[in-house]
Parts: sequence; structure tokens; C-alpha cells
Amino acid sequence: MTKSGQTMANQGQSADRGLEGLTAAAKTAANAEGAKKGLPPVHLWNPPFCGDLDMRIAKDGTWFYLGTPIGRPALVRLFSTILKREGDKHFLVTPVEKVGIRVEDAPFMAVEMQKDGEDNHRVLRFRTNVDEWVTCDAAHRLRFEQAADGGLTPYLHVRADLWAKVTRALYYDLVDIGEERMVDGQPMFGVESAGEFFAMADAAQVRAAL
Repeated sequence: MTKSGQTMANQGQSADRGLEGLTAAAKTAANAEGAKKGLPPVHLWNPPFCGDLDMRIAKDGTWFYLGTPIGRPALVRLFSTILKREGDKHFLVTPVEKVGIRVEDAPFMAVEMQKDGEDNHRVLRFRTNVDEWVTCDAAHRLRFEQAADGGLTPYLHVRADLWAKVTRALYYDLVDIGEERMVDGQPMFGVESAGEFFAMADAAQVRAAL
């Protein structure tokens, strides 16, 4: 069989195996050597690409397979542990295969926030839609992007170039605890967590919008 023929065969096998085969592979990967806190070491794996699955993560964080929402939270959580991003594309990865999926925005949603301490001693922790808690700090930063409606959309770094979109309700909570600070000689409005200041926008623009 030619190389191109083998590639097409691999893609067909991935498309045909369905959730059952992928679930078994994900469970095996979760128990792989080097896994920590239920997270397999996907950054160490570089298996052959086996084609794209008809699987997507919608803008609201819902996972779909063959156009139908995956209604089992435990299964979504399992798949999220083998998620990997390379460039602008996302894959589910095991030690022996890599399959592509579509992500409409960010692969995770930050749906809950806990605030410990105040001002310079404040630490913000976020829970994602797959029940993973992430402490906002220098290694897990907040960034703010301009939204289509003219507002801002916050994103939290979860791990390895994977981000969580922060819900609108939590965005308003962040604004409520925000403050002005000088950043590189420019007055900026933002929020502090774990000793880091995360700038949202120019302070003058924020004052004008309030």
C-alpha cells in the first residue's frame, strides 16, 4: 500500500471507531506513565496523524460528536485530558494516534470564580466546565480580547496553550474588583491575582464607558 493509501486507511479507521474506541484509548492514556492529577503527558507524545473526527467544541464549551451533544460530563472530562493544541489546530492525542477536532473558540469555559484575600494579597481561582480548578497567576494568566459587541472577552490560560473563555457573569465580577494602575507609564484598568496585575484596557476608556 502506498503512503497516501495508508494515510487514507488510517483516517477511515479513526472515523469508524467511534466514541467507544476513542474512550478506551483515552482511558489507557489517562493511566500512562507520567500522568499527574489525571492529566496524561500529551506534550511528550507525537504519534501519527490519523485523520479528523466529526467532533467539535462549541463557543459555549459544549462538546458535539456527529452533530449531537455529548451528554456525559465524565466522558467530556476524559477527552479534555488528552486535548492538545498545535498552532491553530486542536487534537485528541494518545501515545499511538492523533485525531483532529474543531474548536470554535476556546476549548474550555471558566464557569466559577473564588476570591481569597484582598488587594495585593488577592488570589483568584477559576473552575472550568470540566471541573478543573486553575489558580490565576504568572503561569496561568488572564488576557482580554476585544469582543464583537465592543466589550472585552477574558480568557484564562489553563495549560500548554489551552485556554478557557471566562463567562460574561464572571467578567462583570472581575470588573467589580478591578483597579487602575500604571503599566509602562500608561494608566491601565485591570485586576490582580497572586501578585500579578492583568490589564484589561486603557483606564481612560474604562472610565468613559462607566
